[in-house]
Amino acid sequence: MQETKPPGPTAWEWTNSTRSALTDFLQQKGLVDGSITTKAIGDGHSNLTYLVSDGERRMIVRRPPPPPLPKGAHDVLREALFLGALEGTSVPVPTLLATAQTGEVIDFPFYVMSVVDGPVVTTRTPAPLDTPSRRLEIGESLVDTLAELHSVDWRSRGLSRAGRPEGFNERHFRRMRRLIADADDLLPPEFRRIEAWLAATVPVESGASIVHNDFRLGNVVLAPEGRGRVVGVLDWELTTIGDPLFDLGYFLASVPVAGEPLTPTEELGVALLEEGYPTRQELTDRYEARTGADLTHLPWYTTLALWKLAVLYEYGRRRAATGGGDDYYSDPALVTAFLDAAQRAAEGTA
Repeated sequence: MQETKPPGPTAWEWTNSTRSALTDFLQQKGLVDGSITTKAIGDGHSNLTYLVSDGERRMIVRRPPPPPLPKGAHDVLREALFLGALEGTSVPVPTLLATAQTGEVIDFPFYVMSVVDGPVVTTRTPAPLDTPSRRLEIGESLVDTLAELHSVDWRSRGLSRAGRPEGFNERHFRRMRRLIADADDLLPPEFRRIEAWLAATVPVESGASIVHNDFRLGNVVLAPEGRGRVVGVLDWELTTIGDPLFDLGYFLASVPVAGEPLTPTEELGVALLEEGYPTRQELTDRYEARTGADLTHLPWYTTLALWKLAVLYEYGRRRAATGGGDDYYSDPALVTAFLDAAQRAAEGTA
């Protein structure tokens, strides 16, 4: 079961041969007519995403980055499984159009989904959504969408074997720490204080739901005009069945707080500091009102999310230092930013 997204190398280009094979596959599926173009989109730190077009129709192709890959990471067909399962629910997702196993078309698995038109907001809210009232609607739609995701009957959607919700919190924590533990099963000293707090206070799971695992402003598409609302949730790479409050804690950890230092994840959502967007507390209150969830242990989940990101960035920093990873993660200050934020969350000051 994939629950981590360790960074990896992302250099890969379509060749005439692979593009021709993709064209034949898409034509057989009735998705294109004639030759296609492929254009890389996104930041390249995750599964690789391409906009594909035959000049009239457009679609998205998602594939894993080139090897070597950590075991269990970058499983695009698992991602496609959740997309397909969510079609027809109240959660807005792209339509799954086709999937291909390794070797079926080319030497990697991939899936094809529809394009969801609209802005993806990170550092600035574009017009005509850049008014306080529209921003409020966007913020409310974000947390409402998360609540809707957590209300989906995942068993009836064919996902009974997609995760192990029992013991999710303890297992998730242990799996994260193993990524950077040394031969003596010890973490670097700067990780240990928060590690000890998390280990000593692991809560019993609040429930079981689909958990997106990377739900934040930059992973949704907004309606381009009219009411501020989410019309598509993207990047289902890390999705599993687990404790819904981890999703909430992670989402809240991505929301910047005015006057506090920014983590790398918060930097990807600084638009949320603009006038009108709900605060972390307002988002928390709305989720509680929508779901009736007991949020007594929410600080643990937010702290785990930040500590987990510190672990993943440290893992990525080590890979980058040996030439086997993405240079984006090479700056140790990124790790420190997450650890500092995790400490504030644990102390109840975030």
